[in-house]
Amino acid sequence: MTKTIRLNDTQLVLLSHASQHNAGALLPLPSSLQQNEEGVHKELKSLLRRKLIAESEVASGSEAWRSNGDLSFGLFITDKGREAIGVGDEQEAPEDRSNAAVGAPDTSNQVAAAKTASPRAGSKIGTVIALLQRNEGATLTEMVTATDWLPHTTRAALTGLRKKGHAIAKAKRGDVTCYRIAAEG
Repeated sequence: MTKTIRLNDTQLVLLSHASQHNAGALLPLPSSLQQNEEGVHKELKSLLRRKLIAESEVASGSEAWRSNGDLSFGLFITDKGREAIGVGDEQEAPEDRSNAAVGAPDTSNQVAAAKTASPRAGSKIGTVIALLQRNEGATLTEMVTATDWLPHTTRAALTGLRKKGHAIAKAKRGDVTCYRIAAEG
């Protein structure tokens, strides 16, 4: 059994944002966190210490976290960070990014592979997909219970699945909203 990494709400928002952002970048910050830059700075340092995020060289700009002479460094989610929030590692890792040209665009093959990649067996996102593929679908409460995520993290996971091409349908089961992956074709 894997050890569960405890994260506070700000850390969850930061990691969820990075997992959905270009190449896993944490910066620029989501608008909901821009008011408390000092507190966010503290959380970023904590995530760095725990190796849930890592620094990597970037072109100076909105992705820059710090500079050292002519070099600018950004913050990117690591595989350990993706695992902590239960999302797959189909995006480019920071170590791989440092070997590529800074700011190089993704090829269409890489983007297509990322969208069709299936989650690891036993992962939390895999559990969510399995619940959503049932005929009756799943309620938010059922997904929260199955993953031990907070409700906002579960909703972010649903948004991530939509961005990856899953057609998620909403319906009512009594008075409760139920989500289901719509049958393709």
